[in-house]
Amino acid sequence: QNYLDNFWPDLKAAHELFDSILQARRERESESQENNGKEYPEHLPVEILEAGIKSGRYIQGTLNVNKHRAQLEAFVRLQGFSSKETG
Repeated sequence: QNYLDNFWPDLKAAHELFDSILQARRERESESQENNGKEYPEHLPVEILEAGIKSGRYIQGTLNVNKHRAQLEAFVRLQGFSSKETG
């Protein structure tokens, strides 16, 4: 803000862009605070997920995504299984 005010006071588009970025950042921070610092809201409460894992309704694993082909390649590695068993 200071840079724009001092060196580019007449460049209206840059000031508007800065204001837009600042507003988007504030909105993102307020959303993060509403979600207790989590970037994405949870789909199910933790208690339900834990009960589902214990009962066998849900499985727990790690999502691995190919960074070069993220839209096309991903797999879930199940916890407690070796790589030969998950295939």
